[in-house]
Amino acid sequence: MVRLMTQLKDYPLSSRGPAGHEVRDQIVLAATEHFSRYGYEKTTVSDLAKAIGFSKAYIYKFFESKQAIGEMICANCLHEIETEVIASVAAAPTPPEKLRRLFKSAVEASLRLFFEDRKLYEIASSAATQRWDSVTTYEERMQVLVRKVIQEGRLSGDFERKTPLDEATLSIYLVLRPYLHPLLLSYSFDYTEGAPGHLASLALRSLAP
Repeated sequence: MVRLMTQLKDYPLSSRGPAGHEVRDQIVLAATEHFSRYGYEKTTVSDLAKAIGFSKAYIYKFFESKQAIGEMICANCLHEIETEVIASVAAAPTPPEKLRRLFKSAVEASLRLFFEDRKLYEIASSAATQRWDSVTTYEERMQVLVRKVIQEGRLSGDFERKTPLDEATLSIYLVLRPYLHPLLLSYSFDYTEGAPGHLASLALRSLAP
């Protein structure tokens, strides 16, 4: 799940030391495993240092805080969701099908990453509650994806053109957002099986010319 920092250029990450340093990736890998086992809130930087075999001071050469480590782990998860959704959307033949794929793949990827590991879910919850930069960036990038699908649908004649593009984009994104946001997703869990299809159909009806 953990990807190298160089693959997360679009996500604002707080880190120290030379860019692309392998020790940073080593710390993130070890922290991910430790958080998975003991939980994010209960783990201190001292605990991580002991588990990794580094000194606490050495970890601080690469990350300014525990949150900075959590930010990178969170960015890894969100980047993985984004990559999967983009690939699914790109494979669809028409704009309406792209929108359906967007809803379906986003919900499936979110469920898998946020609920397969309940301990790492704590990081996602903290990130969403405290509005970490990685979360706001992810939300912005998902809105960009929605916007591109709508634009493509308008060019092909599948979607109406009267509604201002920004308004249409935000409206469709807000329909999807409860299934992207980790805290909101936990309250919508009973509806995740049928929700993507129903919501995509609703969105498509609103976009019909």
